Amino acid sequence: MTATVPTDAPADGGTRTALPGDDPRPLPPAVPGRVAWLFGGLTAALAVLAVVSAGSGQLHVPPDEVLGALARGLGLDLGPEPSHPNGYAALWTIRFPRVVMAILVGAALAAAGALMQGVFGNPLAEPGVVGVSSGAAVAASATIVLGVTVAGPWTTAGAAFLGGLVATFAVYALARSGGRTEVVTLVLTGVAINAVCGAVLALFTFLGDTQEREQIIFWQLGSLNGTRWAYVGIVAPLVLVGLVASVLMARRLDLLALGERSARHLGVDVERLRIVAVVVVALLTAAAVAFCGIISFVGLVVPHLVRMAVGPGHRVLVPASALGGAVLLLAADLVARTAVPYADLPIGMLTALVGGPFFLWLVRRTRRQAGGWA
Repeated sequence: MTATVPTDAPADGGTRTALPGDDPRPLPPAVPGRVAWLFGGLTAALAVLAVVSAGSGQLHVPPDEVLGALARGLGLDLGPEPSHPNGYAALWTIRFPRVVMAILVGAALAAAGALMQGVFGNPLAEPGVVGVSSGAAVAASATIVLGVTVAGPWTTAGAAFLGGLVATFAVYALARSGGRTEVVTLVLTGVAINAVCGAVLALFTFLGDTQEREQIIFWQLGSLNGTRWAYVGIVAPLVLVGLVASVLMARRLDLLALGERSARHLGVDVERLRIVAVVVVALLTAAAVAFCGIISFVGLVVPHLVRMAVGPGHRVLVPASALGGAVLLLAADLVARTAVPYADLPIGMLTALVGGPFFLWLVRRTRRQAGGWA
């Protein structure tokens, strides 16, 4: 007897005949009540964290004064003004841009991780697999050591953005053969490019003087320190375009989860989807690391936690991951600014301290559920 797979393509709601090797099992649907609780909880947490983060630091501003300053900046005469004479200026010049940047970068990295895991069909995938982070690090370190200042203070960030895109496109071009790109080949090519970029980064670190080495190391550790509205104005449109593209790909990623053959016969151009997904991942990750440096494990941890909460459907997973990434990075930045008095800890170090043990647990859990790797 031949199995059938329901499709949403025919207008009359018909079915098609499955081919051998197809997996007719659809992704389990998300529980509506759980989805509503997740989005509501994450939205509330993001709002509370944004207010608390904006008011925390060496210059403390109470939450009601933060809201008052925000309202007045938007032209509304609501709430009390900051009591400190420098409170309003500190919020709008330093704190608010940093909060917005943390939200944008966290959302970008988490959404990129959700896309990577959907395209690779593996919850252990993350944006660094395609070489975008290592490529950005090489380009940034090159500008530091070689003294390139073609774009003034924007040089390092611009080079990091372009370096991340170039590394990603190089990985994809080298992995492509015969008009197709296999996932395993893409992963192995990414590993090779990451290794080469790591060697070049080590060479630049060796060639630089003490100050340049410190700049390279600090950039690799990641930080939101020094964020300004001008930086936010560049990152925001790139991230928003990437997030919209990610949401639009969600349905096709769900079909791809049924298997490549099933997805093709359901009308999905798998190769085109893979190309677009890799480009979007490169755009999101390069925009995130350009001004903030390398921030690891957000793209790995957040999508997996969301998947555990509401299931693997990408129409929920992608936007929920973006919201969860914003919450996680905003919380990490708050800890980075307040954990040690008069110090700003590297945010990439904090995310790695949390993400490393989680990754080990995830590997063991995945292996146990699969009954081994063989």
